[in-house]
Order: sequence, then structure tokens, then C-alpha cells
Amino acid sequence: MCAQKTQDEEAIIYPPQSLGSFEMGRNDVNLVCTYGKIAVWFGRKVPDYIIAQILIGISKVDQSTVHEFEIVCSFDDITEYESKGYTLVSYGKTAGGYRVNYSIPFSNKKALFHLSKFILEELQKGETRKDFYWNGNDCDIQRLYHEFKNNIENWELKTINYKTESQTSR
Repeated sequence: MCAQKTQDEEAIIYPPQSLGSFEMGRNDVNLVCTYGKIAVWFGRKVPDYIIAQILIGISKVDQSTVHEFEIVCSFDDITEYESKGYTLVSYGKTAGGYRVNYSIPFSNKKALFHLSKFILEELQKGETRKDFYWNGNDCDIQRLYHEFKNNIENWELKTINYKTESQTSR
């Protein structure tokens, strides 16, 4: 069990059951946490400060979290993305330029700032989904829930799924 004391009994993950997923959010943003991934849906009208609170909150809980993405760009643009704090993973020549893979480290505040700007640009076209990869465990998931519950208005637990049972809902 995690060392954190809580008044919010609904958000406690009970061992020895193995967690399948933990869903939380509000009406304009939804997170589903598993051991390897945080899947986030951002609704079109989510405020920019909520996006920032989510990215910073994840960073506080696990700085090793990353977001990976691929883009086709010119060779000169490769270094421009690196100057934003993105980590170059691989690149190769393709039709229209270079196919480039980047990792955005949550340990880099500059990279998080540019990621939030990118999410805001996507939201001008409609809702968007992002996957963040982390090493979170049951305690980290609880810490993340409490980070958001304490700092984001109307944040709530939606569903806890255990591998040993079908579903526990509120």
C-alpha cells in the first residue's frame, strides 16, 4: 500500500488485486492510466491552463514520462525541434523530406511548454488524444490522481478496473 494518507477512500487501490486501468478526469479531459501508459483525451474546449496542469502534474509524479511522435519535415527543421527540448530518436529520408521520430521528455520544462502549445494547436481543429509512456505503479497512479484532485477543479475518479474482476465503478 502507498504511504500517502488520504481522506478519499474511493481512490485507494487495494492489493493484492492487480490493477488493469484507472480512469479519471472531468467533462473536457479524460485520463486512463495503466502501468505503462497514460492515455489522455483532450476535449476541444479544454482550457490551456488545464493542459499545463496535466502535463506538469504528470511530470511531478514521474519525470521519466515521455511522449513520442513522428513527423515529416525538412532536414533543417530537425534541429529546430531539438531546440524545443525534444529528443531525436531516429530519422530517415522519405518522400517530402525526412521522417523523424522524437521523444518529448517530461523532465524538460521547455519541451512540456512546446508540447502544450502543440496540443492547443491541434484543439483548434477538434478534440485530440495523446499517449504518454511512464513507469507508473499503483502508488504513482494514486499520487497522480491526488495531484489532479487537489489542483484541478471538478476532477474526479471515473473507473478502477482490476485484472481479477470485471469492474469497480462509482
